[in-house]
Amino acid sequence: MELRGRHVVVTGGGSGIGRALVERFASDAAGVVVVDRDGAAAAEVAASVGGLAITADVGREREIRRVITEAEEAYGPVDLFCSNAGQAHPLGGLDTDDEGWTRQWNVHVMAHLWAARALVPAMVRRGGGYLLSTISAVGLLMVPGALPYTVTKHAALALAEQLAVLYRGSGVRFSCLCPALVETPLIEGVGDGAVGRFLRLNGPPMDPAEVADIVVEGLREERFLIFTHPETAPAVRLRAADPERYLDAVAAIWAAAGETEGPPV
Repeated sequence: MELRGRHVVVTGGGSGIGRALVERFASDAAGVVVVDRDGAAAAEVAASVGGLAITADVGREREIRRVITEAEEAYGPVDLFCSNAGQAHPLGGLDTDDEGWTRQWNVHVMAHLWAARALVPAMVRRGGGYLLSTISAVGLLMVPGALPYTVTKHAALALAEQLAVLYRGSGVRFSCLCPALVETPLIEGVGDGAVGRFLRLNGPPMDPAEVADIVVEGLREERFLIFTHPETAPAVRLRAADPERYLDAVAAIWAAAGETEGPPV
């Protein structure tokens, strides 16, 4: 997919990877819509690129539909919808309450489904369109101590795989952005506890602008999985080929991060 002249929507576009995507897309796209719960951040980014800002909570279906309606009123049919919004908290394991699980499930999984429901039928009728889901490398691997985040990211990948097969040959394309550690407010919000130390033990963070360049290349090649870090693919292969060794390796890094007291009781 080439971006020139396209209408692009980016959720979570007020900061981090989302902001970098907006700034990178804006040089080519005909219309860029910046969606964020932080209305001031969305407005700042949109103003910097001459785009449209929409304040919305993508954890609600009616908000997703409102975003699409407002975007189409401004620029016409959506060509590329980037479901990029995410949240790391609450961290934890079995102690995470249902409210925390529901919030992450809605933002990381249902928001992608709601966008697809609203967009894909019209894209099929037009013979083309693109949905990009920010899955994270966690959707293929794991982060101990971030149980809801890991599980919901795996589910988001499964959703994208289903759609990619169901709409094969329709002209609608799907990609999953799978970044490892990137210097964003989401990562900063994890803090310096065991989860934060685990993430940083896996390598230095990448700048969001580098990720945006990789995404543009991945979209042009229409790759389903867009990796940003060279170590991700070998880790995914290890998980598939030798799960016991993979789990041992993750457990060793988790122990090195300072989580050595054993499982919670």
